[in-house]
Amino acid sequence: MVEEKLKVVIITGMSGAGKTVAVHSLEDLGYFVIDNMLPGLAERFIDVIEDSGEFDKIAMVMDMRSRGFYDEVLPNFEKLKKRSDLDVKLLFLDANDVTLISRYKETRRSHPLSPQGRIFDGVELERKLSTDLKSQADIVIDTTNVTPRNLKLRLNKLFGHGEDNAFYVEVMSFGFKYGLPLDADIVMDVRFLPNPFYIPELKHLTGNDSAVQNYVMQSPLAKEFYQHLRSLLEIALPGYIKEGKSSLTIAIGCTGGQHRSVTIANKLSADLKEKGYKVNTYHRDIEKAK
Repeated sequence: MVEEKLKVVIITGMSGAGKTVAVHSLEDLGYFVIDNMLPGLAERFIDVIEDSGEFDKIAMVMDMRSRGFYDEVLPNFEKLKKRSDLDVKLLFLDANDVTLISRYKETRRSHPLSPQGRIFDGVELERKLSTDLKSQADIVIDTTNVTPRNLKLRLNKLFGHGEDNAFYVEVMSFGFKYGLPLDADIVMDVRFLPNPFYIPELKHLTGNDSAVQNYVMQSPLAKEFYQHLRSLLEIALPGYIKEGKSSLTIAIGCTGGQHRSVTIANKLSADLKEKGYKVNTYHRDIEKAK
């Protein structure tokens, strides 16, 4: 049996060319990402990750913030490439000088190689020092005319097993009595639906039980509401994907987070999965009344 190689992506390139977008993109694709890695420590870090067995792909940002970067990065990269247990790729992000200077001016940051001087001088020096590094890169992306969203989509195609995007939906049930979820993008209140809490034989069950599900969904009001909710999401979800959003959290709330919200969240999750979406279902407060 052939062992899977640990995937390693080294992210580098010109300052202001999009490394932050690359970091977030690879994190969304399931990479364990560490920023500002010292080239001389990279191999030891990889060994620790490999021994832990917790991750099968990692990414490391290496740039001139690291002391001795230009002297160390290529020798260490070549050393990693020779290892038979690793699948190593060097990603170099670039942009033309005008674009890089413009991005620095927009953020009002100084260039790392010219902290007290002209941004142009820093960019010019960095480009000169990066010549060999760029020539050795496995992948070079020029972000001059690329929006952050389109850069993310391109990285998804390169490192996401050919998928156009890594979009997934988190469907959460919760109880309003325990507070609103802070990370929700969409919150739906279903406290207007018939409440199984007041039915003695259903009170101690949850929306994971078919008896509760049947009770909630037999209501014409619940059927009409759910139909409208599905129609809304059929319009909204493709729009979120088009805008480059990597995930969406939909929170369904009732009073205690036991019955109605769990029922609707489960039904919504099942329908979205049937539509081909990646879905994670989380019942935040289902155990709190037990």
